[in-house]
Amino acid sequence: MTEPRELQMKFWEDPRVARGMTAQLAERRKRIASGEKPLGWKIGFGSPSALQRLAIAAPLSGYLMQAGLLPSGATIDVKGWTQLIAEPELGVRLGSDIAAGSTAAAAHAAIASLTPAIEIIDLAFAGSPGNVDAVLGRNIFQRHVVLGGNSRDGGDTSDLTCRIVRRGTLAHETTTPETLTGKLPDLLVHLADMLDGFGEKLKGGDLVICGSIVPPPLIAPDEVEFDYEVEPIGAVSVKFAR
Repeated sequence: MTEPRELQMKFWEDPRVARGMTAQLAERRKRIASGEKPLGWKIGFGSPSALQRLAIAAPLSGYLMQAGLLPSGATIDVKGWTQLIAEPELGVRLGSDIAAGSTAAAAHAAIASLTPAIEIIDLAFAGSPGNVDAVLGRNIFQRHVVLGGNSRDGGDTSDLTCRIVRRGTLAHETTTPETLTGKLPDLLVHLADMLDGFGEKLKGGDLVICGSIVPPPLIAPDEVEFDYEVEPIGAVSVKFAR
C-alpha cells in the first residue's frame, strides 16, 4: 500500500467492489433504521495471498453490529454452519475520527487503544475474482466478534507477542502480528477512504478489527474451544457447541 490514495480511488471504482459495498451498506443502514446499534468495522482478505486470489488491489471491508458482540468465554451454537472460522485479530478502538485522505501518522494518532479480538465467521463459499461483490454483500461472512476485558492505550504493536492455542496446544506464536494484515495505520487510512467513497465515515468510538494475524483458521468438527493471547495486553477465548 505504497500509494494509498491513488490505490484506493482505483479500488472502490472496481465494479465488483462498488456493487458489493452498495448492497452491504444498504443492509447496514436498514438494520440501524430498525433499531440495531453499530459497533464498528472489519477488514478482511488483506493478506498477499488473498489479494492475489481475489484479484483485488486492497483489503475488503465490512461492518460490525452490537448484536454480534460476545464476551470472552462465550459459547456459540454453530450447529448447521457451513464452515466455522475463528480469526485471531487486533482490535483497534478509535479515539477520534479519521477523515478520508488522512496520513498514516494521523491514523496512528487516532488509535485510542488495542485489544485482542476473535472474529467468528461462517464461510458460505470461497472467495474468487468472480464473487468479490457477493463476498462483500454477505458482509464478508461476519457472525460475531469476541472481546476480552483487557486493552492497552495507543497503537504501538512493537512489543506484542500473539499466541494461539488449539486443542490445548500452542498452535502459533508471532511477535509480528501485522505481517499478513499490513500496518494498522495504513489499514485505517484505507478504510476511511473506502467508507468515504460510499457515504460513510470512520468515527471516534468505532471498533475496527483488522484481519487475521494468521491464515484464517478453519475450525474442525471436533474442536470445542479457541484461545488467543496478546501479551502483554490480555487473552480472549470462545467455545463452540454443536
